[in-house]
Amino acid sequence: MTCQLNPGIESELKRSIWLLLAGFMLSFAAPAAAQSNYPDRNVRLVFGFPAGPDAGVRLIASKLEDALGKPVIVENVTGAAGNIAADRTARAAPDGYTIGILTGANIVLRQLLHTKLPYDPLKELVPVSLSFRFANILAVHNNVPARTVAELVALARASPGELTFGHNGTGSVTHLSGELLKVMAKIDIRGVPYRGPSEILNDLLSGRISMTFNPPGLTLPLIEEGKVRALAVTSRTRSPFTPDLPTIDESGYRGFETTVWFGSFVPAGTPQSIVNRLSQEMATIMALPDVRDRFLKSGWIPGGSTQAEFAEYIQTEARFWAKLIKDTGIQPID
Repeated sequence: MTCQLNPGIESELKRSIWLLLAGFMLSFAAPAAAQSNYPDRNVRLVFGFPAGPDAGVRLIASKLEDALGKPVIVENVTGAAGNIAADRTARAAPDGYTIGILTGANIVLRQLLHTKLPYDPLKELVPVSLSFRFANILAVHNNVPARTVAELVALARASPGELTFGHNGTGSVTHLSGELLKVMAKIDIRGVPYRGPSEILNDLLSGRISMTFNPPGLTLPLIEEGKVRALAVTSRTRSPFTPDLPTIDESGYRGFETTVWFGSFVPAGTPQSIVNRLSQEMATIMALPDVRDRFLKSGWIPGGSTQAEFAEYIQTEARFWAKLIKDTGIQPID
């Protein structure tokens, strides 16, 4: 399939991330300016999705508040699949009082898929620590007569354009999961954008949409209650939370893999001493037994990393998504 990637953006992304990583290495070697009075007021965590999916972020905020000794307020800035929250974080004062809990889509996918962006994630945002990651669950409304991915694909082929999938906005992982299945299975299903996972599940429950690739935290309880039906997970290997649920890869579509990650970011120019402090605190929080237990029960794999480790993780993700977008021929978005 011919690549439809925005010309030059892939190589520029890799170059930018390499320069970013090199800059981190240099900053570690240089002495950091003292910020002995940080923090002396409230800190805010900017999150790009509504209440409900933010349970893990609020737990992080609570623990960070204990560590910093100042209130940490979660600010839900919804819309554009987290893009607005990322832009809000990038535009904030670089003083450590605004931390974005952003997705890989905000950092990597926007550069690969969008021809125009209100912010430059590689120049205006500095990664702090990987927070958590998870595979989405492919779930369908109970009236959809399919109990396997193969049956769903057969149904879609029999009725082109009739099945719909809800997603978090163009360019989100939930959107790309549907687009990838469309390409690999050669089916016609229609994407429907929403402001967040809760709204998607509301319409899935009512039957307004046929299916979704949604996070496990909100979807697993509905599956267990029999309100929606799970068909597969989007990771390459089975999820430890749903070991009996097959992957889309093993369901006949080899190479299918889409996962979601969230990490903490601050505006470029934030003093390195503050970045170091936040990175250490975030890593410590994600290693706490009660935090790990809470995240694992919600279907999320807790992270926790140094700044350098997180930068390397982003670099790996950039290569993965650049290849996936190239191989599937997904076109850039104006």
